[in-house]
Amino acid sequence: MTHDTSAAKRRRLSLTWRVIALSSLLLLGVAGLFTYLGHDNLTRQFQQSRDDHHARQIREIRLALSRSEESLRQLAGVVASSPGLGPAMVERDRDAILAALASQWPTLQLEAGIDEILTFDAQGHQLAGRGERHPGNDRPMEDWLNRVMTSDMPLTALRCIDTCRQYAAVPVLGEGESLGMVSLSRSLADVTRQLHQVSDGMVALLITGPRAASPSQQRHLAAWNGDLVALTHEEESLPILQRAARLSSLAPLEERPLQLSHAERHFELSAVRLAEDSEHLHTGHFLLVSDITAQIQAIERDTRTLLLAGLGGWLAAELMLLAILLGPMARLRRLAAALPSLALGGFADTRARIPHPRHRLADEIDVLEGTTLELADRLEALDREVHHRGELLASRVRELGQERDFVSSLLDTARVFILAQDERGRLALVNEHTLGVLGVREEALLGRHFDDVFPLEPRQARLPGQQHEERTLELGPGCARTIVWYHAPLSTASDASLARISVGLDITERKAAETRLTWLAQRDPLTELYNRRYFQEALDKALVREGGGALLFLDLDQFKDVNELSGHNAGDRLLRMVADALHQELGHRGVIARLGGDEFAMLIEGADERRAVRTAQHIEHLLDTLEFRSNGRRHRANASIGIALYPIHGETPTELMASVDVAMYKAKASSVQRWHLLSTVEQARVELKERVYWVERIRKALREDAFELMVQPIVRLADRDIRHYEVLLRMREDDGTLLSPGRFIPIAERNGQILQLDRWVIRHSLRLLAAVQQRGISLAVNLSGQSLHDAGLNRFLADELAASGADPRQLILEVTETAAVTDFSTARGVLQGMRELGCRTAIDDFGVGFSSFHYLGQLPVDYIKIDGSFIRTLTTSADSRVIVKAMADIAAGFGKQAIAEFVDQKALIPLLESYGIAYGQGFHLGKPIPHSEAFGMISLGS
Repeated sequence: MTHDTSAAKRRRLSLTWRVIALSSLLLLGVAGLFTYLGHDNLTRQFQQSRDDHHARQIREIRLALSRSEESLRQLAGVVASSPGLGPAMVERDRDAILAALASQWPTLQLEAGIDEILTFDAQGHQLAGRGERHPGNDRPMEDWLNRVMTSDMPLTALRCIDTCRQYAAVPVLGEGESLGMVSLSRSLADVTRQLHQVSDGMVALLITGPRAASPSQQRHLAAWNGDLVALTHEEESLPILQRAARLSSLAPLEERPLQLSHAERHFELSAVRLAEDSEHLHTGHFLLVSDITAQIQAIERDTRTLLLAGLGGWLAAELMLLAILLGPMARLRRLAAALPSLALGGFADTRARIPHPRHRLADEIDVLEGTTLELADRLEALDREVHHRGELLASRVRELGQERDFVSSLLDTARVFILAQDERGRLALVNEHTLGVLGVREEALLGRHFDDVFPLEPRQARLPGQQHEERTLELGPGCARTIVWYHAPLSTASDASLARISVGLDITERKAAETRLTWLAQRDPLTELYNRRYFQEALDKALVREGGGALLFLDLDQFKDVNELSGHNAGDRLLRMVADALHQELGHRGVIARLGGDEFAMLIEGADERRAVRTAQHIEHLLDTLEFRSNGRRHRANASIGIALYPIHGETPTELMASVDVAMYKAKASSVQRWHLLSTVEQARVELKERVYWVERIRKALREDAFELMVQPIVRLADRDIRHYEVLLRMREDDGTLLSPGRFIPIAERNGQILQLDRWVIRHSLRLLAAVQQRGISLAVNLSGQSLHDAGLNRFLADELAASGADPRQLILEVTETAAVTDFSTARGVLQGMRELGCRTAIDDFGVGFSSFHYLGQLPVDYIKIDGSFIRTLTTSADSRVIVKAMADIAAGFGKQAIAEFVDQKALIPLLESYGIAYGQGFHLGKPIPHSEAFGMISLGS
């Protein structure tokens, strides 16, 4: 008996220590693993941060080079457009050329760092130049000249030989042709200084290749076959670069930074390739050196801390586990001996082996024993029900089989695409209709990715969680079908291979019908030119926009004779010939439409009198070449052309059409020429009378507060939330009608009343803001360019903010881009003063200026409003899409939010959202309405 007890104790202790040993191994392994993972994670995070830092430095270098290149190109364009330069180049007068450059040379040299200006004639001969010649950087001027003269486009280049220099070459235009070329150059000193300021380390400029000069032998890196022409912190950085040259070649540094140790510190070195010459002998690199000693030491310190914490946790856990296991093991062994009998159906034997729980504080083993007894009772009862349950289960299996067959038959009968996808988007189920349309077997589709079978278009992006989309299915050459897909998750599916169901409907015919209807709504079916309705809308929009233009009205002469002599088919043929000729020759210059019958019209935005007359003469010569024969008769196309300019000859579509109609009839009555331009002298007299009237009318409206504030919503595109409104001004007539600002704002700008109007709008807008700001609403107010020179504007704004009680953080003040860049320093100071008052600022009509991107980063603004001329053509112009996306990306890079103007159709919204543009404004999102209609009746006082 004593021997058995000792054996039992020995077995119990053996099991306990076995658990202790195994758990110790496990815990030590876990501690080691966590230490390793922690160290690895810290190392990966550090490496990722360095990779991100490297990528950011590369972007900063590329952006700095791009900005410098764009600035140099613009400066070259300014020099090329210097007064007198073109005639002097025509005369090949070197003194005259130098005189034309003299006024700009000091500014270019001192402020822009330009050190050389060269001029060349069209044959490549150098005419004159200013600045220092850099013979070590011989440039392929002949090649540049050929490219510039051939394309009439500017050219920029970066060349590194003994130094790295940027070059810009632009054509000199005159009399409609290129007279020669102007070349500017400067070094990368400003770029190097900028990189040193924004980087957190040392910067060096390395040029590899044959040694063009005699640089310092100390800065020559033989391993890289290069010389350091620029270097910051030379005493510290030069030994590091020399050691790096011995450790690695230059090419790997362009892909991934090199980490090395020097003087008991850790450094990271990366290289960015700049440019190489045409012979591929010299290449420029920026070398960036960063001290990473602190980060490496922090990783080592954290790794030691993790290891010590793991060992301490292991020791504490083992001691606690030993104390817990010694007592309960005997009771568990007894319970373990009873459980095999329970598994064999010995329910009574199990109950006999396990004692009933005593009256004491129960622990888990007591619960286990009680549960085992209860389990024995329940298993005994369940055993009696097994046969009955089995019969019910078999019956249910038969029913599910019938339901499965019904669903399978339904899927294969439906004339739609029905697919099931797994969690990775791979096809797990395909119906018969899909197989029949694609002409493949089921085995060829199952397991393939949905996007591989039904690919997205190149410019189409799939949004996460998207449940509705359109895709094009190519079934063969010239056979494409448009499928609209509806996706729904199978959240209750027990099978992980069926995570989503997709149903596709073929809408090819419907899309074709919609496209045809849209085309017919805008086009004349006979000539395929725009119809009267579309032309009227285009004219309305042109008159709303600032700037002038021309309207040409064509009426075919003797067209009635063609119909009467040769029939209406001949008349239709003549109309199509005229339409085709106008579209092919002039379609790119403006909007051309057939208004009806034998009447055509052409709208040319931005055209002046000279351009309009030249276009009419071109049309006259073009129609002279058109003729055809019908029924033995020869018919020619002649037309009378009326020309009217806006806003000179009309500020509304009705006035303008009436004016151009009069001009057309004068052309018909003329025996000298077939076109007629309305007299601008008579119109000038009318304009003078109108101006005198409007000056007094504006003065009276200011005195009597006869203006009305309208508001137009600025919508957040993500959720269509409206928290911003732009304030628009209208003049109230005596009969209550409202006049658009286009009627009186231009006159106010010319006579100086615009400053009073701006202050009137600010005062009443602040009173309106004070009444609605508790609703979380912000108001945007436009300021004229002249107000930027109003010395008392900021003081007036501060006083009105205090008097109205309006929150300046909910006021957005907008200035046009043109006004901002015209007088940049003044605009920047005024905008900064407004921001110091707490107001937010915005740039309006962004994108129409010449130097938008150059100045954007330096202007203190919170928002940019992308000009509507780009937004309106997003769906039809690839150029507009590229420009708008670039504007949005650069605005985001400068930390500014973008607002798209002229959002007049729903199709624009997905494009704008994909570009990251947060807000939109336009007739599709909301038209201007009185403030009382938008916010309720609010008294603004007087």
